[in-house]
Amino acid sequence: MKLFTRMAGSFVAGETAEEALKQVRKLKDKGIMVTLDILGESVTDRAQADKAVQDYLDLLDILKENKEDCHVSLKLTQMGLDIEEEYCYRNMVRIVSKAKESGRFVRIDMEGSDVTQKTLDIFYRLRKEFDNVGIAVQAYLHRTAKDVDDIIKAKGKIRLCKGAYKEPAKVAIKKMKDIRENFIKLTETLLRESDYPAIGSHDGKIIEWTKAYVEENKIPRDAFEFQLLYGLRNKTQQKLAADGWRVRAYVPFGTHWFPYFFRRLRERKENVFVVLKNMFR
Repeated sequence: MKLFTRMAGSFVAGETAEEALKQVRKLKDKGIMVTLDILGESVTDRAQADKAVQDYLDLLDILKENKEDCHVSLKLTQMGLDIEEEYCYRNMVRIVSKAKESGRFVRIDMEGSDVTQKTLDIFYRLRKEFDNVGIAVQAYLHRTAKDVDDIIKAKGKIRLCKGAYKEPAKVAIKKMKDIRENFIKLTETLLRESDYPAIGSHDGKIIEWTKAYVEENKIPRDAFEFQLLYGLRNKTQQKLAADGWRVRAYVPFGTHWFPYFFRRLRERKENVFVVLKNMFR
């Protein structure tokens, strides 16, 4: 288990908020913004969900006390979505309202396709009450183009990512070439029509296409941001920030790291090399 913990350290910024904040400050020194995620998902016990909610409320207090300008990201199954939707919604109201008190933004991560609609339903309810809540969408799902249109109509802020869950062909695009093509189409829509989108990709072709499209169409650089995962493409993150692009790192921490870590390894062969390189270093 100690070996897996060391390996996970490539993608996870420690087990505590204090450990994560050390990484936040290092990133900030390089001009990189942060969204913090307390790892956890697929909770089926109310006591666990209640603890997850309290952990986020405590994190928001810690960020306020330390005057750290960070967003937070979370998963609805961590907040009790699989227990009861109304219970999950009430938990989210507590977190989003607390975040609003200190002017902080909360992003709802997208999970497996079995909870996509439930996640969106709760997001739309929250969006009617709060302007500091956003949503992630996944480019590999066939449904995402329509979801993007609907979220834009609701004036929601969107993070576009590829998607890392194992999905059947009937709901998800399978070939990377086709996923990339759909990602670019969706990025064009977001840059043209949405309010401050986040382009979440480590794909060099997508990043370069986005930069070229923005420059060609005279889109202000402060009208969107790139988002990349902590521990991946570090030089890319630093180069983008140094070149004047807005960059935010998704920084996860906590003890429930295994599902997240496993998805990172399964996502790309390159990630396995990152782990091995960091271990030997």
